[in-house]
Amino acid sequence: MASDHLQSAIDTLSLQDIYVRDQIARFVGDFDPKYAENPERLRVQRMHVVRQAQVVELEDGNRLLRVFVCLGVRWIDPNEQDEDAAVQALIEAEFVAEYRMQTALDQRAIDAFSLRNASYHVWPYWRELLGNQCLRMHLPRLMLPMMQFADNRGDSAPEGEANG
Repeated sequence: MASDHLQSAIDTLSLQDIYVRDQIARFVGDFDPKYAENPERLRVQRMHVVRQAQVVELEDGNRLLRVFVCLGVRWIDPNEQDEDAAVQALIEAEFVAEYRMQTALDQRAIDAFSLRNASYHVWPYWRELLGNQCLRMHLPRLMLPMMQFADNRGDSAPEGEANG
C-alpha cells in the first residue's frame, strides 16, 4: 500500500515526457565481442540510480517535476582480478522523466514518488535502448525482465533526499 506522501504525488502528477539525456556505449581496450572467444562467459553487472529530482517552474506558471534516472550494464571478465581491467564493455543512459504538477507537493511526496515510481515509467525505454544497443554492438543478447528493482532504501528516503 502506498504511503500518504506517495499517494498524494500519484494523485497530483501526470507523466508528460521521458527522454534520454546522456548515453554511453563502448568497448574497453581491445575487446570486440564479434570476434571474442566465448563472450557469453562475461558476467553482467547492473546499475540503477535515481540521481536527482527537481521542480521546475515554466513560463506559463505550470510546474514540472523532473526525475533523473541513471541505468547501466557492464560486461565483466570474471577471470580478471583488477576491477577496472575486468570491464570489457558498457552501456549506460540517463533518462529524464517529466511530470506535470497539478498542485504543489512537499519534499517527502516528491522523494517518495521519485524513488518509488519514476523508474517504473523509465524502465520500458531502458529495456528497448539496451536491447537495440546490444544487437548493434554484437554483445550477447541481454533481456531484462519487465521490472526488477532492489528495494534497499527501507520504507522512506531521508527527508529532502531523492537520489539513490
